[in-house]
Amino acid sequence: MNSKSRGFTLLELMVVLLILALIASIAAPQVTKHLRKAKVETAKIQIEALGAAVDSFNIDNGRYPTTEESLKALVERPADLKTWDGPYIKKKESLLDPWGEAYHYRHPGTGREYDIYTLGSDKKEGGEGEAADVGTN
Repeated sequence: MNSKSRGFTLLELMVVLLILALIASIAAPQVTKHLRKAKVETAKIQIEALGAAVDSFNIDNGRYPTTEESLKALVERPADLKTWDGPYIKKKESLLDPWGEAYHYRHPGTGREYDIYTLGSDKKEGGEGEAADVGTN
């Protein structure tokens, strides 16, 4: 190896790694903030789609799913229904919110025929920001 061959010293590599770590520490909170906001928006879109599926269920069967049947009635035929023409949603995973919990369903709803909602990231009633409940209730 001759003295003219070039390479990086350990100090140069450490400086580059430090700069990359600083950039990541600045960018990571921004990326996480947008990810949390995207989950809330995803929940809103999924709730709209589930509402359309519940309305289709009602058209076919002359009634909405009961609270006990829950949204599972959109993918599994309730025992007493002969007019069920489902499944009304393509994937059973659509019954889970972006935080991995099942969407809540209530019939009759509060001020409407039914409520579909998620408790948000904190999985508790109420909350603010990304932890706020999302849905039709």
